[in-house]
Amino acid sequence: MDYHYYDFIGNLGVALILGSYLLVQLRRLPATGLANVIANGTGAACVLYSLLFDFNLSAFIIEAAWLLISSVGLLRILRERRSPVR
Repeated sequence: MDYHYYDFIGNLGVALILGSYLLVQLRRLPATGLANVIANGTGAACVLYSLLFDFNLSAFIIEAAWLLISSVGLLRILRERRSPVR
C-alpha cells in the first residue's frame, strides 16, 4: 500500500472531525461554537481534497454535506456576532 501526501491530508481531516466530536461529547467544546464549526469544516475539506485522488462517491456525499452544514453554522455565528445585542 502506498501512502501519499493526500492520504495524510485526508487522515488529518478525519482526526479533526473525530477529535472535535469527542471534545463535544466530553463537554470540552461547545457543539455550536466557532472552534467546532471550523474543525468540522476544515476536516471535511481535507477529506474532500484526498478524494480528488482516490474517489469514493459515498465518502464524497457525506463530506460535501458535512462541509455545507459547517458553512451554514459558520455563517450563523458570523451573523450573530454582527447583530447588535438586544
